[in-house]
Amino acid sequence: MPDTHRTTRRKSRENAVILLYQSDLLEKDIEKIIENNLLAGKKYDSFTLKIVRGVTKNKEKIDKILMDTVENWTLDRIAIIDRNILRVAIYEMLYEDDIPLKVSVDEAIEIAKVLGQKEDTPKFINGVLGKILSNISKQEKTSK
Repeated sequence: MPDTHRTTRRKSRENAVILLYQSDLLEKDIEKIIENNLLAGKKYDSFTLKIVRGVTKNKEKIDKILMDTVENWTLDRIAIIDRNILRVAIYEMLYEDDIPLKVSVDEAIEIAKVLGQKEDTPKFINGVLGKILSNISKQEKTSK
């Protein structure tokens, strides 16, 4: 029997990645993207909207962590979809205390398998988030 909460949350995360992708690709405000999609008949749950707005609000900090992690890369070199899968996972890791860090990583990898445009996208996502997870764990140990 599938864990419906988990699959529902994964769908919410996928929707969040897609909305953020659209905003990035079209260079439009996220609220306009959401509004346009709602007018077109799309429906989003509160978790999707929380993630999207959380990523948008904290994008500067999230992108800094991302850039500090992927050495010798620019943000523009990371595929738009991959960049947004990473942003969603990093947002969750930093701001969603009720979600275990490993769950955020695992969910991002699963989403990368579905939405990623390259065969090695899940591996790339895993590598980047693995480094971030390690850094977060080290910081938690030193702050105790």
